[in-house]
Amino acid sequence: MEHAVLPVIPGREEEFEAAFAKARSIISSMPGFVSLGLRRSLESPNLYLLLVEWESVEAHTEGFRGSPQYDEWRALLHEFYEPFPVVEHYVDVAF
Repeated sequence: MEHAVLPVIPGREEEFEAAFAKARSIISSMPGFVSLGLRRSLESPNLYLLLVEWESVEAHTEGFRGSPQYDEWRALLHEFYEPFPVVEHYVDVAF
């Protein structure tokens, strides 16, 4: 599971959401993509939580980030972040 808190420049939330609606089709078409969720903070409306499930970390880090489609994703979304988000990967914990 890819996890990123996206700090969108205050006042640009609506514009970011419109750009993300376009970018969603880019990431969802990638090999190894499983699912995507985007949530907006109630307490800090300029913060968004991005959760992307991948079949493997490599599907994200090598496949998606190494693809021409990532350039499209970046062009649509990266101008909205200040500061740039930290992205981490998580795995399920067995009980």
